[in-house]
Amino acid sequence: MLVISEQDMMENYIMKDAISDLKKGMKAKKEKLILNPERTVINFPEQEGSALYMPSANLHEDKASVKVVTIFPKNPQFGKATTQGVLLLSDAETGEHLCLMNASYLTRLRTGALSGVASEVFARQESSELAVIGTGAMAFEQVLGVLEVRSLSTINLFNRTREKAFQFKEKLIKFGVTCEINISSDVNQIVETADIICCATRSKDPVFDGTRLQEGTHINGVGSFLPTMREVDLTTIQKADKIIVDDIKGVKEEAGELIHATELGNWRFADIYAELYEVDGSTFKRENNQEITFFKSVGSAYFDQALAQGVYKLAKSRGFGEEIDI
Repeated sequence: MLVISEQDMMENYIMKDAISDLKKGMKAKKEKLILNPERTVINFPEQEGSALYMPSANLHEDKASVKVVTIFPKNPQFGKATTQGVLLLSDAETGEHLCLMNASYLTRLRTGALSGVASEVFARQESSELAVIGTGAMAFEQVLGVLEVRSLSTINLFNRTREKAFQFKEKLIKFGVTCEINISSDVNQIVETADIICCATRSKDPVFDGTRLQEGTHINGVGSFLPTMREVDLTTIQKADKIIVDDIKGVKEEAGELIHATELGNWRFADIYAELYEVDGSTFKRENNQEITFFKSVGSAYFDQALAQGVYKLAKSRGFGEEIDI
């Protein structure tokens, strides 16, 4: 079995690859070649942690996978990562287990690629200012995903712990991001001027005031993944001309802000404009520069598998990773 470390992946597999492979996976979904059983979530309230078990199969590629990811937000105080994961990729013709890879970077990259694909279609072409709300583990790849599809001039950061926002800025600069990068203490101020907003928090309360949104804004909401979490408020949902989701079944069970809106009777899941795999930029697209668009992501196993297949193919061709007997 091939074992691929996070370092191997980070050195070889980048956002451009992820977006390309994600589009291939969504094409297979559109062609009904994806098997994607419901994921299992086990919560550990005392630790505020969650463990997610996510199986999938791609009949076009004859591959199956299961990803196990744990999210324990108290971990940093013990010197451990908040998000940890592994993915097992198997041959769906022989049952052979082909590869075990680190899935923490894979998850971050997949989520950033999803926002990249959504922003490519629904953010205005001239979008130049990005607001990043929450500068934790998931946020860096959110920025990379948007940078892959739009030419940004300004990135404004907000984090409840200001020091983490400064660390995030340094990480972006070290990576080679040349945009003007600002740190704000007023989240609504950066919302007012943003062309694109990326929310990557585990907040149980809305992180900005929807009344401050300007016409033409595109929002990516990727942090909340439990019914008790709400990154955006009801105003944002009501103001959004189009709501796009990554996985309809998933958001009905896990997207707290949308679940909350249905419970209040102010919005229905039938109002969803499209699921991301349906979006091709022609049938489903932004129709004018005034529309407010909201992409809600909770994740789905077939996205992870799409990237995992790409990583595995690249590893076999370039010769990275370690072969082991188990």
